[in-house]
Amino acid sequence: MTQRSKAPARALAVIALLGTFVILAVLIAGAVGGGESGVTRTKGPKEKITHEGEGHEKAPASYVVQNGDTLTSIAHQTGVSVAQIQRLNPEVDPQILISGERLKLK
Repeated sequence: MTQRSKAPARALAVIALLGTFVILAVLIAGAVGGGESGVTRTKGPKEKITHEGEGHEKAPASYVVQNGDTLTSIAHQTGVSVAQIQRLNPEVDPQILISGERLKLK
């Protein structure tokens, strides 16, 4: 194989590697920053902004983890921020949620 024929293969390998890094960065950014701000914005005729604690009474007292759940997905489903879930459940490893595990939300 000549030097000239190796160049396209190297370029494709570099592109594939960069693509992998981009995908990982997006996944990590979603896991780290998703839903932790405590501020929810909804679009409509007038923008409504709610802060953590407002409307908290509507959230259930606890949540049973389902297969495939993440703290971010639970936060979206329940209206309780990821930070609040972590504060109320310090013993829970956010990277390893166990199906059937009960999380406190209030």
